Amino acid sequence: MAEIRPFAIMNIMHMLDIFAYPFMQRAVIAGVILAALLSVLGVYVLLKRMSFFSDGIAHASLAGIAIGIIFSWPPLIVALCLSAVFAWVIYWIERKFELASDTAIGILFTTGMAVGVLLISMRPGYQPELISFLFGNILAIQKDELWVIALVSMGIISFVALQFRPLTLLALDEELAHAAHVKTTLLQPLFYMILSLAVVLGIKILGVILVSALLILPSASARIVALSLKRFVWLSVCFAEGIVLAGILSSVVFNLPTGPMIVLSGTCCFVIALVLRTFRSSDYSL
Repeated sequence: MAEIRPFAIMNIMHMLDIFAYPFMQRAVIAGVILAALLSVLGVYVLLKRMSFFSDGIAHASLAGIAIGIIFSWPPLIVALCLSAVFAWVIYWIERKFELASDTAIGILFTTGMAVGVLLISMRPGYQPELISFLFGNILAIQKDELWVIALVSMGIISFVALQFRPLTLLALDEELAHAAHVKTTLLQPLFYMILSLAVVLGIKILGVILVSALLILPSASARIVALSLKRFVWLSVCFAEGIVLAGILSSVVFNLPTGPMIVLSGTCCFVIALVLRTFRSSDYSL
């Protein structure tokens, strides 16, 4: 045992050395910021049942990513701008033509994907930057992208903090919010836009395909065990931070892709929450 313990400590120290590299530090900082952002918005997504909205925006943003790559513009910035436009168009279609939100989202979802695929097909050859957006690569985040993530996230979180009560009323019942003198016609499209921006930011760590997982899994886990709205929000943030850090660490330890490991960490968190809720229910029944 005396020989094994120093060896184990050396292995752990060697593994932790990787966090001294700038790319890993950027990955951890971006992960922590986006975990907080997406988990808070995930609470409202669950309350408003908007899971398909986030998934649709993520896929539609492929058009913005493709435009950025084709014209050598920052793909993240272009995708952010285009996603805000998509969010407003979804809201306008809902209100103007009285279509269900999933219909409007489905139209933009497929249109954005189609435009993105067509644009990318015009540029032959392997596109590593596109692959990183499709499947996520938190380890490839650059310093300028980290600044964009930090600034936009701080702006969105500040807005949510200032509008916490109106947003909560809007998420629970739009008519109730209107009766409480909440400007729903202004707040609803604004929420659509900030949610779209957050989803596009999350694409950098999980990709178009997996980004909605970080929006849904922590908040779903928190909703199962939380006994109040305030605990729901805080537990969602805590779970998200743990999920991201566990995913990054496990990907380093086992030399596996970071995005899928973050999602699987979230799935484990959700299963644990289900088990805890089951035991709590059985205790109440006794």
